[in-house]
Parts: sequence; structure tokens; C-alpha cells
Amino acid sequence: MPDTQGEPVGGSRAAAISNLVVRLVCEYTGRGPTKAKTYLQDDLVTVVLQDGLTKGEQSLIADGEHDVVLSMRKTFQKRMQRDFTSGVERITGRRVIAFVGGDHLDPDITIESFVLAPDATDGDPPISEAVDR
Repeated sequence: MPDTQGEPVGGSRAAAISNLVVRLVCEYTGRGPTKAKTYLQDDLVTVVLQDGLTKGEQSLIADGEHDVVLSMRKTFQKRMQRDFTSGVERITGRRVIAFVGGDHLDPDITIESFVLAPDATDGDPPISEAVDR
């Protein structure tokens, strides 16, 4: 879990980000996912969450209300975005320039992705310059 000063405690940055995202989802929705894994590569941070549907969401899905659940989850993502972003910035020491989240209901998987500003010490060009046209 990240400490309040921003440095991961007792583990890697990926584990600290996973713990942050799970904790925030739990705070906002009342239940966190049971599995989380964070992937860090270049300027991209992706968190894959599994088994996070609440009992209420599961009930709505059983009644065929998939769109309602997806709409609610999108609303929660918008509400959590500031906390997600500031936490990822604190842990990575880099600015988040984009956040994209998505949900899949069967299987129950959520993906939260963060694009980081290019690292000034990295020799790689920014994303916009690396795309061949």
C-alpha cells in the first residue's frame, strides 16, 4: 500500500498501484475486486481488476440490466478518476496525461489505464512522435 508521502511501502510500484486502485474502488462502491494486477511499460500503466461486481450489480445483471450496470460503473470511474490519477502520479513520480477505464461483465473484469507524460530522462520520443503515418 502506498504511504501518504507517495513512496510504496513493502513492495513494488506495481503492487502499490494495485493496492491503491483496489482500496479506492472499495471506498467508492463498498466492495473491492478480489484480484488485481498492474502492468507498467514505458508510459503506460494498466490495472486489471477481477471479481469486483457488487451483489446489487450481480442482481441487475441477472435481470438483464447490463446497460444499467455499465452506466453506473462509468459514473463511478469518472468520480474516482481524480483519486486514481493523483495516486498513480504520487507512486510513479510522473504526471498522468490520460485515463481510460473499461468494464466487462462476463467475465467480471475492469481495466483502468493511465498514460504518463514522457519521462524527461528517457530517450524515447513522446507517443505522438512515435506513430508512423
